[in-house]
Amino acid sequence: MCNPFRYFNSSPEVIRLAVLMYVRYPLSLRQVEDLLFERGIDICHETVRFWWNRFGPMFAAEIRKRRQRRRSFSTWRWHLDQVFVRINGETHYLWRAVDHEGEVLEVFATKQRDRRAALKFLRRAMKRYGRPKTIVTDRLRSYGAALRVLSIKERRICGRWINNRAENSNQPFRRREGAMAKFRDIKTLQKFAAVHASIQNHFNHARHLYRRDIFKQNRSAAMAEWRQLAA
Repeated sequence: MCNPFRYFNSSPEVIRLAVLMYVRYPLSLRQVEDLLFERGIDICHETVRFWWNRFGPMFAAEIRKRRQRRRSFSTWRWHLDQVFVRINGETHYLWRAVDHEGEVLEVFATKQRDRRAALKFLRRAMKRYGRPKTIVTDRLRSYGAALRVLSIKERRICGRWINNRAENSNQPFRRREGAMAKFRDIKTLQKFAAVHASIQNHFNHARHLYRRDIFKQNRSAAMAEWRQLAA
């Protein structure tokens, strides 16, 4: 693999830091510019925009490959949900598949919420991760129609509060959406949501489940792995 940083004057460490700050935290482009300037890095906010567009999908793809290689996901139970996203006054839908441990498996942006969109989303997720044993959804009829086409409708579970895993997974994206002041088109929504989900998975250590020393080890290991992306 050729060095992706070979035509850039800034060091790879600075580029990774800028992409991490913008995608992972609810910061605007100009806030990232100010924080980097406080650290002695003088760049424009448009440079941050260019870096995340250029390197964000590259980092996210490498994270997904490493996690799939280690099978850091589960096919026991999937939680599916969709959220409303307004783009230029029009309503779009962002579908999300989450496993029982909170790992975001797939995100998919569509203009409709019908059977065709649900079927395309499910096929896309199953092509990458395989078929789950149980699928938890809300009472949207598009799920039932899509699962009937895939001949796994009997695996669907609907109920009150049992899909909180997927609904809570939408909260980091909602906070990030507010900092970005909405999206301009559906392609940008799909691109950023996919990058954000992969980076969120990489740094999601479930600190409430571990002791402080184990959490610090996991966090240090994740940061060390991040510094090796595209190296």
